[in-house]
Amino acid sequence: MDRLWAPWRIEYVRMEKIEECIFCKFPKERKDEENLILHRGKYAFIIMNNYPYNPGHVMVAPYRHVACLEELSSEEILEMHALSSLAIKAIKKAMKPQGFNIGINIGRVAGAGIEGHIHIHIVPRWNGDTNFMPVIADTKVIVQGIRENYRELKEAIKTISSEG
Repeated sequence: MDRLWAPWRIEYVRMEKIEECIFCKFPKERKDEENLILHRGKYAFIIMNNYPYNPGHVMVAPYRHVACLEELSSEEILEMHALSSLAIKAIKKAMKPQGFNIGINIGRVAGAGIEGHIHIHIVPRWNGDTNFMPVIADTKVIVQGIRENYRELKEAIKTISSEG
C-alpha cells in the first residue's frame, strides 16, 4: 500500500463545520486572516478557497446573499469583475501560473458547493499540474499550505494596490 503524507491537512479534519453561508458569515466576523479573506471592496470581496483545486484557488463573492447572476446590481457585477482582475494579477505576481480556469457554478447540478450565494472561482493552472493521481487514485495533491499561500497572495495584492 502506498501512503501519501499530508500532515498539514489535519487543519481541515479538525475544522469546525459551518452550517451557514460562509460568504455571509466570514465578512461580518472581521477575522480576515483566519477566514482567508484576501481583499475587501465596497460590494464584494476576494476569499481563498479552503478546499482548493490548486494552490491559489480564490473566489470573488458579493457581500449580498444572492444566488444568480441576474440578481446582482450593476455595481456588484462591475466590482466582482475588477476584483477578479486584481486576484489574477496577484496570482500571476506571486505564483507565475501559465493559465487560469475561471467560472461561476449556478445551482447544485452545475457543481455549486454553496448554491445560495453566487461566487466566481479563479483557479491558477500550470503545465503538468494534471497527472495520474486524480484519475487513478481519485486524489488531488496540493503542493502548498493554505496559510503560506494566503500570506503570499495578500502581499501581492498589497503591492499591486500600492502601485496604483
